[in-house]
Amino acid sequence: MPDIRPKVYAVAAAVVALDRVAKWIVQAHVSVFDSYRVIPGFFDIVHSENSGVVFGFLDDSPSEWRRAVLIALSLLCAGLIGGFLWKMHRQLDRRSLFGFALIMGGAAGNVIDRIWWGRVTDFLLFYIGRYQWPAFNVADSAISVGSGLVLLDLLISKRKAANVS
Repeated sequence: MPDIRPKVYAVAAAVVALDRVAKWIVQAHVSVFDSYRVIPGFFDIVHSENSGVVFGFLDDSPSEWRRAVLIALSLLCAGLIGGFLWKMHRQLDRRSLFGFALIMGGAAGNVIDRIWWGRVTDFLLFYIGRYQWPAFNVADSAISVGSGLVLLDLLISKRKAANVS
């Protein structure tokens, strides 16, 4: 059986590359005050800077340690997942393998922003009327999709195990 690890790590690298390109385009062509309607009443491209974590949590924190802690945690997360994939690739289903690859790539994409600028660039804004989801980016999307794949694999595996008994 061929080693799947190169494909798995290539997916993570592709997420980082796509995230970097998308953020570069937004940083170069969309000011913080601009909003480009893509689907009126549903989806805009914006330029938002987030120095916190998910959905701006800790964005207002005055702590001088926030940046260092967030960088360390992101690096730790990406490193642990990378090591886990290296050692456990034969025991994991393809869905989980690629789910973890998406999570690792997303974590790496966002940590690059934190290291270089101290904040993460978000630009995808979905909304309906006055209700909106917080802006996010390609790395966040990869983390969400990857988490969904791992969860789906966990639920399917649990269901299969329950049916065997």
